[in-house]
Amino acid sequence: MKVIIKQIQGISFIGKGDTNHWVSVDGPKKFHGSEAGSRPMELVLLSLGSCTGSDVTSILNKKRVPVDHLEIIVTGKRAETYPKVFTKIHVEYIFYGENLDENDLKRAIDLSQNKYCPITAMLSKSCEITHSYQVEEGKKD
Repeated sequence: MKVIIKQIQGISFIGKGDTNHWVSVDGPKKFHGSEAGSRPMELVLLSLGSCTGSDVTSILNKKRVPVDHLEIIVTGKRAETYPKVFTKIHVEYIFYGENLDENDLKRAIDLSQNKYCPITAMLSKSCEITHSYQVEEGKKD
């Protein structure tokens, strides 16, 4: 796997990987950014959430669990001193659907968190990762 990152101006960059999709990465104006893209640490949380979300969705689809919609909220607490790494990350899964078996949901989360998600595996070596879930009956508005 390989990515390329190109400077646009200041700390405004675009990058793409093997999928050939460009992503903008930027920072605040006070650090010579133009605030035109996601910040690198936001992308870490987005990567974690989408990685585990893909796992959980795939596992539940294989088990034919009828989830109508899944939302994931990832929050990170960072150290106060540089390099301001994440010290704690919490992943909250919100499942929407009718008559969902919570054992199926828990099992899918567990498999993602402890076996399949490479981003969880990497990040958990340097910070605490916790998770929770909730079930909302019916379809998401």
